[in-house]
Amino acid sequence: MSYIDINCDMGESFGCYHLGRDEEILDYITSANIACGFHAGDPATMRRSVQLALQKGIGIGAHPGFQDLVGFGRREMHISPAEAYELIVYQIGALHAFVVSEGGKMQHVKPHGALYNMAANNALLAEAIAEAVYRVNPELILFGLSGSELVKAGQTIGLRTADEIFSDRTYRCDGTLTPRNQANALIKDPEVAVSQVISIIKNGKTKSIAGTEVTLKAKTVCIHGDGGSALDFAKTLKTSLTSESIIVKKINDTYTTRKLY
Repeated sequence: MSYIDINCDMGESFGCYHLGRDEEILDYITSANIACGFHAGDPATMRRSVQLALQKGIGIGAHPGFQDLVGFGRREMHISPAEAYELIVYQIGALHAFVVSEGGKMQHVKPHGALYNMAANNALLAEAIAEAVYRVNPELILFGLSGSELVKAGQTIGLRTADEIFSDRTYRCDGTLTPRNQANALIKDPEVAVSQVISIIKNGKTKSIAGTEVTLKAKTVCIHGDGGSALDFAKTLKTSLTSESIIVKKINDTYTTRKLY
């Protein structure tokens, strides 16, 4: 039996703007990555996002990124491991306060944008992020690009980890995501996106943009909620997974169901 968690980045607006769409997408995902105010989000948006996720029984995760509102956290910034550690601790703490004050419990941490991609290849950066998560709460699950340095660092330090795949992104030969500024980085056809997800979950493989076979693990799949057809795609993906006898479960529940590795 195959299990998968569906996660989505949430609260990436200001003053609760666009949270209506976030609320609808919550019906089709199992984990929410909530922006912590650095690349997007603000106190009001964070609080309301937490409230919505708790109301719908969705796993809540911190989505820390670079302090770069203009670039939406997608521009690389050169920081030391110590700075990365402090960046993560600070943002987890901010969201954790809202989660606890609303009577909830945080489930996971997923770095955002450029920080996420840099940690996929930079072992020192990955180790700093994993240490930050572990020291805040060793029960948190660390999300990272499938097979990445971030996942390895999390496992080494003793965290539960979740290899993440992307429904709407293409892959390079080495299993990394095609950068957004390159052609064919995004998958715009919903059928192709769904097919890629199912292939990785069932067979552990997909095709790179060069046509070569890429081997990937999948414990959680990311969908993006900021596109015009995001809600329709979320519905389609969940329906398609169910029809393929793939059980969609919150990542924390998946861990209690069976060992991931």
